[in-house]
Amino acid sequence: MDSFWWNSREKLIQVMSRRKSDDDVLIDQPGKDKLARVLNLVDLTALGVGSTLGVGVYVLAGAVAKTDAGPAVVLSFVLAAFASAFAGLCYAEFAARVPKAGSAYVYSYVGVGEFVAFVIGWNLILEYVIGTASVAKGLSNYIDALLDYPMKRTMTELFPMNVSFLSEYPDFLSFSVVLLLSILLSWGVRESTMINNVFTVVNLLTVATVVITGLFKVNSYNWNIPKQDIPKTVRGGEGGFMPFGWAGVTAGAAKCFYGFIGFDTVATTGEEAKKPKRDIPLAIILSLSIITFAYCCISSVLTLMWPYYDQDADAPFPYVYNHLDWTTIKWIVSSGAIFALFTSLIGTMFPLPRILYAMSCDGLLFSMFSDIHPKYQTPVLATLLSGMLAGIMSSTFNLEQLIDMMSIGTLLAYSIVCICVLVLRYRNDSGVEFVIKGNDESETSGFVETVVKTVVRYFNLSNIKYPNEETESVATIITMLFICTSALFCFITVQQESSENSSDVVMYSSAILAIGLLFLLLLLARQPQSTKELSFKVPLVPLIPCISILLNIYLMMKLDVHTWIRFGIWLLIGLFIYVLYGMKHSVEGLKQLGGEPKKRPSTAAAMHPISIIKL
Repeated sequence: MDSFWWNSREKLIQVMSRRKSDDDVLIDQPGKDKLARVLNLVDLTALGVGSTLGVGVYVLAGAVAKTDAGPAVVLSFVLAAFASAFAGLCYAEFAARVPKAGSAYVYSYVGVGEFVAFVIGWNLILEYVIGTASVAKGLSNYIDALLDYPMKRTMTELFPMNVSFLSEYPDFLSFSVVLLLSILLSWGVRESTMINNVFTVVNLLTVATVVITGLFKVNSYNWNIPKQDIPKTVRGGEGGFMPFGWAGVTAGAAKCFYGFIGFDTVATTGEEAKKPKRDIPLAIILSLSIITFAYCCISSVLTLMWPYYDQDADAPFPYVYNHLDWTTIKWIVSSGAIFALFTSLIGTMFPLPRILYAMSCDGLLFSMFSDIHPKYQTPVLATLLSGMLAGIMSSTFNLEQLIDMMSIGTLLAYSIVCICVLVLRYRNDSGVEFVIKGNDESETSGFVETVVKTVVRYFNLSNIKYPNEETESVATIITMLFICTSALFCFITVQQESSENSSDVVMYSSAILAIGLLFLLLLLARQPQSTKELSFKVPLVPLIPCISILLNIYLMMKLDVHTWIRFGIWLLIGLFIYVLYGMKHSVEGLKQLGGEPKKRPSTAAAMHPISIIKL
């Protein structure tokens, strides 16, 4: 019985860790042209900025200021920017390890294994579905608020939805917009890099207009409102710059993280960048810097112009401009915002059917998603079904719930990418196996000698310079311990922040866990790293990936329990699909069994980022 269980476990691990070979993601296959290296630093930076600025800058700043952080929403954006920057560096190395067109799904399939690839792909589906739904919801709310809420009043009266975890009313406008764009994209709408650059410039000009005009109405009093001056009928906290404390800032950061989703597109352009080794990391840093500066300026001006507790969560700028009697500026900014939201919506809808297409081509999802229309040359069914799902979600959930769900899925995907970078950095790439001697040391050696050997192994006191099977195993164990310790530390810290009175036991536990994290980081730093040449490597490994993992887990812990429940249901559905369908129909699995998998299109081409832009 023990032998059967052991063999079954080994077989399951082998199935879940099977990897796609580099040859399976080659773009330059016979009969196909290589991808042209045409993107310079400006193109890459514009791609990162254009795919990110949207709901975050026009809606999120006011919503988070009102409900979570107050004027300290500026700090929330900065904290979210740090988490995004560390993850962005890990994305850049991931792309360098698999120098082919693709996404984190393709990278992880080649570098780590099938199960991790499926989890990342499944999270990317959630990210793009919720991204489409949230932008559509933000666009609908913005237009409705601009017209003084005629849709909200009518629909609340005719079709009220009295369910706690759903929207107040069915939003038919957002559903219709998503469905219409899905039909248009199914016909093959094309968009070039030049148009993307123009859209980005218009977006930045709108942001600049908001900031410049807002400077004429700033009032420092709005950043230091005393508690006694806050109306009793509103939720104003303790007043001042941080009315909801540091807990409010971090809770706001978990939502503000949504505003940075999309920059990782830059990390997937390894074959199109003229100088990928220099331009991709620099473009990530530049785009994040521009985005962070824009968010900080917008949130600062918004909260200085008008009290944080009286912001409009759906359309803050039209609301503030109405109170300031700036009708002309209101319509200029609102027109630019609507234009930018439409652009952002198209950008979030492009990748989703291609994720479905790529996973279907690999046999991990149903084959119908890989069907290409013979006339329009697009995955019509995948586009329409994904649009239908996103439309339903946008019409039934409110914007805050959508943002929370998208944040948790993306944070998990970013965490997995950082973990994969650590695993690959400490992997034995030499192909030389290291035979671990003394497996029976517990029987032949004394306790002291066993402890000494363990210390020598985990502290690398033998000064091993290159990874082998033993150091790879040690590094993997330390990484898993770091993840578990980080989760426990973040959970205790978040509970401590939310409670008014913290006991000494909780504080001591946090301190011990923090020391444990530093100790594990030291152990990991002692292990030899791979010497494989890459076009870009994350600096200060393991520090930066570990900090990114810790920040991502911390921000995930700040999200409410209902978000975790919804996300858990999503993961459970994905697990059932993988076990009941993906394992049996996996192209890589059929190859291992010697079968002849159905001829499928290239997944790398499907995941190509410029095809997402140019479609």
